[in-house]
Amino acid sequence: MEASGAIIVQRDRTLLLECAHPGFETAREELAAFAELSKSPSLYHTYRITPLSLWHAAALGQTAEQINSTLTRLARWGVPAGLQEEISLLLSRYGQLTLHRHVDQPDRLTLRAETAALLDELEQQPGWTEIGLTRSGPAECDCCVASRGKLKQELTRLGYPVLDYAGYHEGQRLSVEWRRPDRGGEGDDGSLELRPYQQEALQRFQGEGGTGGSGVVVLPCGAGKTVVGIAVLESLQCETLILTSNATSVRQWIEELRERTQLQDEEIGEYSGERRQVRPVTVATYQILTHRRSKGGPFVHMNLFNERNWGLIIYDEVHLLPAPVFRATAEIQATRRLGLTATLVREDGREGDVFSLIGPKRYDMPWKMLERQGWIASVECIEIAVPMEPVLRRQYLYAEGKEKFRLAAANPAKRVLVAQLVKAHSGAAILVIGQYLDQLDQLAEYIRAPLITGKTPQEERNRLYAAFNEGRIQVLIVSKVANFAVNLPDASVAIEVSGAFGSRQEEAQRLGRILRPKAGGNRAYFYTLVTADSREQDFALRRRLFLTEQGYEYAVRTTAYGEENVL
Repeated sequence: MEASGAIIVQRDRTLLLECAHPGFETAREELAAFAELSKSPSLYHTYRITPLSLWHAAALGQTAEQINSTLTRLARWGVPAGLQEEISLLLSRYGQLTLHRHVDQPDRLTLRAETAALLDELEQQPGWTEIGLTRSGPAECDCCVASRGKLKQELTRLGYPVLDYAGYHEGQRLSVEWRRPDRGGEGDDGSLELRPYQQEALQRFQGEGGTGGSGVVVLPCGAGKTVVGIAVLESLQCETLILTSNATSVRQWIEELRERTQLQDEEIGEYSGERRQVRPVTVATYQILTHRRSKGGPFVHMNLFNERNWGLIIYDEVHLLPAPVFRATAEIQATRRLGLTATLVREDGREGDVFSLIGPKRYDMPWKMLERQGWIASVECIEIAVPMEPVLRRQYLYAEGKEKFRLAAANPAKRVLVAQLVKAHSGAAILVIGQYLDQLDQLAEYIRAPLITGKTPQEERNRLYAAFNEGRIQVLIVSKVANFAVNLPDASVAIEVSGAFGSRQEEAQRLGRILRPKAGGNRAYFYTLVTADSREQDFALRRRLFLTEQGYEYAVRTTAYGEENVL
């Protein structure tokens, strides 16, 4: 019998998915539910099954039987002996430890294990004593309420994620009602009619049996994550702190709250570098929370977490959480927490802290599924290999380390290409995105387009964004300040001229700038300009890894030195 499966399953939990296999697309979607893409060469995509990927799958309702059945069905030459048992063991750890309020002491918590033997084993692990647990029964330990976050962090690190049933305080009540919308749908009761996937995300966060209250919703840019956050706020009816990535995003949240709810202006506060308003619904930046007057000094604004009796904290762009906010979050585990993101990928490897402190993945809608349903634009991804002229090639050969990457990324030949792409997409709303300010300055002068960087005053940024959205500016050049939470719904072409080494999250966010639905054919174009035969090409492969996992394919075009028209 001829082997026909799409994947080769290896004993180290590595899966090789054949790209040319007729079942590639179906297998890719199935694997994404419980495995992580780690490499994406042209012949085989490499996936890894990790404890965290399995626990996220468990949080979304997947069982060991379902995962092992999928592997058996897709495996070309069967599943290696012992692997299915290992997967079952790892998945079984999700739920073996549960956290509850102490029956008699309100300032104590009780950790319950499925067996006394499990606690016996954990007590032998390094770091156990630092959690502050006291054995109170054969399969129970007690600890103080303040240890809730640290306990979950440490036990996740030890390989035993904790299901937290200790409950949440309600917070100060706040009446939040939907405003009858001027756009979009309206329910029979006058409420905003959420899209089906937004409604499902809300229900998954709420949970069943009162166990909901913390976790992460993963949706692509342009799919309405902000609306999901406001829907959670409306369902809980409580004072809420919203943390986001920059001042532009703060203003966008405030605008959405005003437009979609009946909250009054005096009930919505902005806490940023420009204003210090603490109100029933307060929107703040991560930057202001992590500000300190001197290196090593205290974080002067971190007390915002305790300024009011918040019933909910929303972490927008949760994959960007800085370490000090992780530490503060560990101390407020009694407050409901919602993380919103387009990708849980963190380049610092702290996905486990998001899992333990914010909560597990509660909802994840594949990007391509939303595309097929018409909720986001269909994007054509094109990588163009740009040659080096001889002088630059000599500089590159004698450079070292990061300087090689910078020289390749800032290749002056990219300017000609950008001008050609702008001409080819005349009439479209075009974003040119890059990493290096000197490169962007030269590009702005070359194609005569306005530039937004971190040095651009917020008022000027808002003016340029508005002009772009209104069609008075066709081309806008932006630095990494536009990677996150910038509302440019009509942008249909993105040209990436340089990026941050191999950042998968950055690539996802940049493509996200053009994902909002478009009039007409609902199509968009994402160009990546990469210097040929350089380190930049290696990093480009890494950068697009997450998007490859989502089903995006890059057409690769090559050009020759001196070629006048490459399109």
